[in-house]
Amino acid sequence: MSSFRVRALLVGGSAIAIAACASAQNQTVLADAEPMSVKGTQGTVLTAEPLETFDGAWAMAFLPDGRALVTEQDGDLWLLDKTGAKAGKISNVPTVTPRGQGGLGDIIVHPDFASNGIVFISYVERDAENDELSGAAVERAKLMLTEDGGSLLERDIIWRQSPKVKGNGHYGHRLVIGVDGHLFITSGERQKFTPAQNMAMNLGKVIRINQDGSVPEDNPFYGNGAAADQVWSLGHRNPLGIAFDGDGQLWAVEMGPKGGDELNLIVRSENYGYPHVSEGDHYSGKSIASHKSNPIYENPAIAWNPVISPAGLIFYNGEMFADWQGNAFIGGLSSKALIRVSFETEKTDNLGQPPKPSQTEPVASEAERYEWGKRIREVEQGPDGALYVLEDEDGGRLVRLTPGA
Repeated sequence: MSSFRVRALLVGGSAIAIAACASAQNQTVLADAEPMSVKGTQGTVLTAEPLETFDGAWAMAFLPDGRALVTEQDGDLWLLDKTGAKAGKISNVPTVTPRGQGGLGDIIVHPDFASNGIVFISYVERDAENDELSGAAVERAKLMLTEDGGSLLERDIIWRQSPKVKGNGHYGHRLVIGVDGHLFITSGERQKFTPAQNMAMNLGKVIRINQDGSVPEDNPFYGNGAAADQVWSLGHRNPLGIAFDGDGQLWAVEMGPKGGDELNLIVRSENYGYPHVSEGDHYSGKSIASHKSNPIYENPAIAWNPVISPAGLIFYNGEMFADWQGNAFIGGLSSKALIRVSFETEKTDNLGQPPKPSQTEPVASEAERYEWGKRIREVEQGPDGALYVLEDEDGGRLVRLTPGA
């Protein structure tokens, strides 16, 4: 176990009831085009400006010149102009067969994109010999842009979920590049439970690889087999957001079972316990032991019950919302909310035990929710410091959030 821990903070009971009442009172439905005000559960007012519409938008990434890319689950990749409007499609995108939660997924831009044009894109592929089997894959490609679109060139598959299994859920496949240049990938356990603890599979893990798909030899389980070599952390269910904070610490949000969505500080080699522990229960009604019941597993920084169904994660560092620097923003699907999380550093142990003299940890708490009746699939910080969110499902909008009057 690492000496640097995160204490669990379970949101539930009367606190949720109070938040739900406030949420219902403050909820504002956006008009189709005109900017509207959205009032958060703590009274913060935001101006929400719809910019564009999509069918099943999944991920967004800004380019150095202020334009942006948006993926749709059915396989389209859009180039947006600097106003957020569609400029055109990107061609030669991976071919997908959207089923369930599968299809085109995440896209991120290389830190040196201005000079190398490299992007990383994730998606779900079917097995060539058995269409019932599927798994996530990640490609590295060069993006050649035009004014009204562009094309992916030099595509190379650098990672695959292994093994491919039946079912169309819990792929994960969110991406982020670390300050050390390594690529981190979230890999869901594919609704199969036990793969999250099986080191012969790369399912239910956070993966760390080099940008060409090779495996760093300083990975914690390197030398224990092809799948284990890739693993950075294990015991995850369905991680649908991953990001670094301003201190270079890696975080991920994941959907829990019936209850127990989690925000986790991702620590090298640690085990987050699923399916042995959780802050929720199985959908069958069978109970799952809590994290506190077994100290060998890492606790979440915060867990939600009722769930928020998290999708997308960023840490804010802009000037437009200067008071929120260092806060996390999480998209919520079933909760139909954008959720802001704040952090404090305390002398504490992840299980509430007396800390060692030098032991401090970030403690997370939900700071506010912003709702307008739409499922939120993705959140990004724009180059202007505004927050940009993608609504889920057909006709979902790209919405720009700025401080309200």
